[in-house]
Amino acid sequence: MDLNKIKEKFKALYGTEGVMYTSPGRINLIGEHTDYNGGFVLPGAIDKGMYCEIKPNGTDKVRAFALDLEESAEFGLGENDLPAKQWAKYIYGVCREMIKKGKAVPGFDTVFSGDVPLGAGMSSSAALESCFGFAINDQFKLGLDRFELALIGQATEHNYVGVMCGIMDQFASCFGKEGSLIRLDCRSLEYEYIPFHPEGYRLVLINTCVSHNLAEGAYNKRRQSCERVAATIRKYHPEVELLRDANLDMLREVANEVSAEDYIRAEFVIEEIKRMDEACDALKADDYETVGKKMYETHIGLSRKYEVSCEELDYLNDIARECGVAGSRVMGGGFGGCTINLVKSELYDGFIKRATESYEQKFKIKPKVYDVVIKDGARKL
Repeated sequence: MDLNKIKEKFKALYGTEGVMYTSPGRINLIGEHTDYNGGFVLPGAIDKGMYCEIKPNGTDKVRAFALDLEESAEFGLGENDLPAKQWAKYIYGVCREMIKKGKAVPGFDTVFSGDVPLGAGMSSSAALESCFGFAINDQFKLGLDRFELALIGQATEHNYVGVMCGIMDQFASCFGKEGSLIRLDCRSLEYEYIPFHPEGYRLVLINTCVSHNLAEGAYNKRRQSCERVAATIRKYHPEVELLRDANLDMLREVANEVSAEDYIRAEFVIEEIKRMDEACDALKADDYETVGKKMYETHIGLSRKYEVSCEELDYLNDIARECGVAGSRVMGGGFGGCTINLVKSELYDGFIKRATESYEQKFKIKPKVYDVVIKDGARKL
């Protein structure tokens, strides 16, 4: 990321210099579709993020410039000042959520840019919210902690962007730590850092560059399946609030009372929560081959039981297996997007060559490749 371009533009627009901040995108190694079932996820902040330069301007207005889009916006921070441009709503929303908490947010000037690939499932929006949340909090000494900043980012999505997201993305952006993944309890929001030192391995995402429009409706249907099964189990086990509280024995007890489709969806979630714990144990033991096996198990579950994969993702997963890649799975909601791959360093070049060439030959689409390294969360530069 060339920070000088941000600095040059800031100086050209505002005739002065500000302070630089950054916040990263994220990956999730394992633990998919567990969040809304009260389970656990294992995200990590990555070496790609959003960057902003910012300085108070002595007014009650924000003047912002999106360098990657070459677009500017100016807006107030009152309740009725919602800007028209989509990207500006993120900045406005963060400010408004802080104001709702009783914090005084004056006007400021900013230029921002990023190198989180858009539409690749690495949460560029959470990176943007966390970047501005951290910067505004620091500049105006608002005294908010990282936990509050993550919740402010999530509330911005809910209230100003219209996306009813969970907390994982903003949490990873705010709490990321170099050399560690975050085992996040999606119900209590308690978290633990899990060591991630994959010496001799590389983490790489391959973007199918497809997005099947099934995603939103299918997501809601999967969620409803899980809720129905949890409610059925609860009749016999009142302590089961969400699928996170259930086990396979409890699920088998109600096999005749739920549909075959609901049963297999719930089976995947219960297995995935257990798989996540097993992967964490393997990481603590530096056993990356077991971590990889768990990733493959997750992919098979997402493809065959949860049915959120697609031909393109399955194809890349098959190639990873054939090339001897330690672990590979679809990352994110599914129906397109990326596979995340844990690859032995000596196999890396051969795998990438074969995966990209054969994928392009079969689907007539050139996939994108993103190497990622686990880094720190939101910070001042």
